[in-house]
Amino acid sequence: MISRLLLLYFLFLLLSSQILSSSFSFSNSTKLCPHHQTLALLHLKQSFSINNSSSLDCHDVGVTSYPKTESWKKGSDCCSWDGVTCDWVTGHVIELDLSCSWLFGTIHSNTTLFLLPHIQRLNLAFNNFSGSSISVGFGRFSSLTHLNLSDSGFSGLISPEISHLSNLVSLDLSWNSDTEFAPHGFNSLVQNLTKLQKLHLGGISISSVFPNSLLNRSSLISLDLSSCGLHGRFPDHDIHLPKLEVLDLWRNDDLSGNFPRFNENNSLTELYLSSKNFSGELPASIGNLKSLQTLDLSNCEFSGSIPASLENLTQITSLNLNGNHFSGKIPNIFNNLRNLISIGLSNNHFSGQFPPSIGNLTNLYYLDFSYNQLEGVIPSHVNEFLFSSLSYVYLGYNLFNGIIPSWLYTLPSLVVLHLGHNKLTGHIGEFQCDSLEMIDLSMNELHGPIPSSIFKLVNLRSLYLSSNNLSGILETSNFGKLRNLINLYLSNNMLSLTTSGNSNCILPKIESIDLSNNKISGVWSWNMGKDTLWYLNLSYNSISGFEVLPWKNVGILDLHSNLLQGALPTPPNSTFFFSVSHNKLSGGISPLICKVSSIRVLDLSSNNLSGMLPHCLGNFSKDLSVLNLRRNRFHGTIPQSFLKGNVIRNLDFNDNRLEGLVPRSLIICRKLEVLNLGNNKINDTFPHWLGTLPELQVLVLRSNSFHGHIGCSKLKSPFMSLRIIDLAHNDFEGDLPEMYLRSLKVTMNVDEDNMTRKYMGGNYYQDSVMVTIKGLEIEFVKILNAFATIDLSSNKFQGEIPQSIGNLNSLRGLNLSHNNLTGHIPSSFGNLKLLESLDLSSNKLIGSIPQQLTSLIFLEFDTFGNDSYNGNSELCGFPLSKKCIADETPEPSKEEDAEFENKFDWKFMLVGYGCGLVYGLSLGGIIFLIGKPKWFVSIIEENIHKKIKRCKRSTCRQGARRN
Repeated sequence: MISRLLLLYFLFLLLSSQILSSSFSFSNSTKLCPHHQTLALLHLKQSFSINNSSSLDCHDVGVTSYPKTESWKKGSDCCSWDGVTCDWVTGHVIELDLSCSWLFGTIHSNTTLFLLPHIQRLNLAFNNFSGSSISVGFGRFSSLTHLNLSDSGFSGLISPEISHLSNLVSLDLSWNSDTEFAPHGFNSLVQNLTKLQKLHLGGISISSVFPNSLLNRSSLISLDLSSCGLHGRFPDHDIHLPKLEVLDLWRNDDLSGNFPRFNENNSLTELYLSSKNFSGELPASIGNLKSLQTLDLSNCEFSGSIPASLENLTQITSLNLNGNHFSGKIPNIFNNLRNLISIGLSNNHFSGQFPPSIGNLTNLYYLDFSYNQLEGVIPSHVNEFLFSSLSYVYLGYNLFNGIIPSWLYTLPSLVVLHLGHNKLTGHIGEFQCDSLEMIDLSMNELHGPIPSSIFKLVNLRSLYLSSNNLSGILETSNFGKLRNLINLYLSNNMLSLTTSGNSNCILPKIESIDLSNNKISGVWSWNMGKDTLWYLNLSYNSISGFEVLPWKNVGILDLHSNLLQGALPTPPNSTFFFSVSHNKLSGGISPLICKVSSIRVLDLSSNNLSGMLPHCLGNFSKDLSVLNLRRNRFHGTIPQSFLKGNVIRNLDFNDNRLEGLVPRSLIICRKLEVLNLGNNKINDTFPHWLGTLPELQVLVLRSNSFHGHIGCSKLKSPFMSLRIIDLAHNDFEGDLPEMYLRSLKVTMNVDEDNMTRKYMGGNYYQDSVMVTIKGLEIEFVKILNAFATIDLSSNKFQGEIPQSIGNLNSLRGLNLSHNNLTGHIPSSFGNLKLLESLDLSSNKLIGSIPQQLTSLIFLEFDTFGNDSYNGNSELCGFPLSKKCIADETPEPSKEEDAEFENKFDWKFMLVGYGCGLVYGLSLGGIIFLIGKPKWFVSIIEENIHKKIKRCKRSTCRQGARRN
């Protein structure tokens, strides 16, 4: 017993001595930091300011940021400071971690940071060292094993001395996007740093071929060369890197290759190949990547079907194949991929039906099958309880039909539901998920009312229900709970709106509203979003007026095609797009409109506005691009002054009562593309000085009192961009302006097959023009960039038609009728192989119609009686019934006539009498009928459905003009 007590006493003494020894050792170790290193760190602290915005990106990587250097106090041991680690034996600072420390400032070449030569780990990531370079000083840390300078605002050349840090195991310089390696610097780094396990250079300009030697580093664990400007071809041989876990080649768009081949002995967990030149089919060997958790092949050129071996990737959590050319059915492989959290298969060519095994993915959070050709119904037999985590569903832009299944209304975590641009039918059900922030059901065939549950979704930010058959009455008070709503798009439905109660203060965050093409009528009084609204589209309704225009910051205010009456409202000063065209507004334009100095597009066309135009209208906004006053009753003169350096692109004064001269100040409108002065009372000579405008493409002077000879120009190439010219119904005389016609380079040799199809104008506002064919005005609501036409009809031109017109071989229309032209029809007209409208009637032309013209394969002919050829009585030959002397040209047979009738089966309607069109081409009574003119189809056909629908709902207000 005594021996046991002695033993315990001895152990107690031993333990106490150890504790005392440890305490003594600890107390001595608390002041190990050398004085000069303490001073170096304090000086380093003083060289920066503290700004929390310097470390905002830390939140994205799940790291809490705070100012670590605030714990650095003079008189305390630096080894106890935040981010500082010392060697317990020598006291030297060996680790410095100032990542996410809110640091702002410049690291100069003489910084005291470089007076800490014993550092082995240095982390300065996620700060803002703007203006700093990765300088030679960083190469002095000869003991460095870990260096992280990522996302910290470094710029300039990376010092070659970095490649001398031969002990580096981990190097991360990523996302200092303004840095770059000197020539051969990257290759030297790869060659010298043989111990690297982690190399992250994402976002740095390398501009090198992929170094094959990297694929021989068996120690490599993580390689990030994303967005580095790599080029050439990624190696096709098998990759033998047994420790490699991360390979990131994202956004190296000049790097090409096939899917990398990995053997079965691999540890890969993350693979990112999102680069547009990776192509080919996915090999079956992709199934070897059994440890893979993330696979990102987005925005590549991969094609073919998804291999069945993909089901071997049982550890995968994120699968992103968006933006490729995959086709065929989506394989039903998801039974084995139970760990999937995110699936992205959008923007491919998948067909077939929704794969039913998706319903077994209990961890699914993100699902994107949008922009494919998937069809059939969305499965209804899905257990929504298995989808308790599903938050994002993108199935839009497919061919799904049937009703929206009930489980999509009850997902408890749903944030985004995108089913737009399908063929879904039925009513919209009641939503039971309060977490919803975005609903897109637009462009379907849904009908019935908007369900009341939508107005209870307090987190809803965006609601897109446009282009359905929704109906019913919306009360503005229903929106009272949607205080987070930013975007409201309900256009192209059959909804009406009533204002009840105090609804002026609701929708406090609303920014954009589109209620166009509905059944909204009466005086508008819903004044939501007074301070936040920037886009409001109420066009194609029956609104008769506004109590006020209360929106202080609205940028786009589109009120066209309503029943607005009374005086023209003045938009807020913030407005840059203002359209009230096709209404019933009257009175003049107030000079107050010139205070809206940010306006870019001002469209007041097709109203009953009158009076004189304010003198300030041409120079009140330096940003003015479009001024459209067409179809009103303005009189007086066109504004005479325009701002120097203006960006005016479209001036349309057509169909008013303006008089005087064409303003000479238009010469400074160097961006002008469209000038339409037609149908006014302008009395002037031809404005030849407009030929200096380099961008002018459309010039309409028809139906005025222009007179005199057009003559010649002193310019070598006047009107070099002009392709639509309408001088009809004036008093021009003399010869046809051959010099100007020869200058129309854009009407010659246009290669339409290799030409990008686009229309004149911007994304929201596109130019339009009226083209007169046989006295009928046809409005082209969009002007195709290849369309070219010349109309010089109804003037007093004389002399012969110049042969040079035949060089304008991209013309679609040519009208020289009702002049005093003489001589023969030039044989060069046979070169006008794209011509679809030709009118030479009512002249004094003689001789036979050239065989080159009659042989053009695009023309079909019908023949009228001889009394239809008045004015060209001396013309003869096919297709006229009047034969020339020794004319052996056979008349068309009945079979040919029948064939023509079969070919010409396109249905037209007359503009202004039902919002349609009639298309005819004449040559002194000869009607050239075109089988189906390409430019007519491309510009008009896509708008016919919309116009028919619109005309059914309300009578077209604008009649056709005849001349």
